[in-house]
Amino acid sequence: MAKTYFFSDAHLGMSPPKSERVKERRLLSFLDHVATSAERLVIVGDLFDFWFEYRTVVPRGYTRVLCALSHLRDLGKEIHYVAGNHDFWMRDFLRDELGIQIHFDALELTIAGKRFFVLHGDGVSRRDWRYRILKRIFRHPVNIFLYSLLHPDVGIPLARWVAALSRDRASPGELPDESDYIRLAMAKFEQGFDYAIFGHLHHPSYQVFGEKVYLNLGDWITHFTYGEFDGYRLELNSWR
Repeated sequence: MAKTYFFSDAHLGMSPPKSERVKERRLLSFLDHVATSAERLVIVGDLFDFWFEYRTVVPRGYTRVLCALSHLRDLGKEIHYVAGNHDFWMRDFLRDELGIQIHFDALELTIAGKRFFVLHGDGVSRRDWRYRILKRIFRHPVNIFLYSLLHPDVGIPLARWVAALSRDRASPGELPDESDYIRLAMAKFEQGFDYAIFGHLHHPSYQVFGEKVYLNLGDWITHFTYGEFDGYRLELNSWR
């Protein structure tokens, strides 16, 4: 059976140029592998460090990755994108030009008889109540329209600044608090889901509860981790 791959939090455009090139090359080699062995790919948010679509303009610098995703679609691969906290301003480019299915809320999939609940995870923590308010403001259609009136040379640097503010402020080496994520996963398991998959925390985590699995995908900045489902088992792997 063809496989399904999950990854999150590449934050392309965030790192210094040398590190960014290494990260991009690793991601492109991973996408080449996906092209040979996958049925579908699920991007669980924050592929880009920021993304804002004007009517006729998209941010520069992501051509090779966008071409790789377009190639996957040309091969007939199914691609889902679950929006994260750096994806507030997605419109129709990825959907119409590349054929990627965009999900601004949770994605629910059934694969080989197994039910998947997939969510980026921003706002899951009960401590994130301020962020949940900002999320409503940033995603409001009126605010998106007003922002689009800014010239790209003004709007895109401003978006980079907002993206920097949106990053996790945890101390280096400090493990994130997963308790609210696991609590949500347990609720989904009670609803009949077999797997609960998240991103956002930038820390890979794989926990088994009986026959159920909670998975946090980590990131493509320091860990280069991803989820792989072969029709029988969901695994957490690292791309080297």
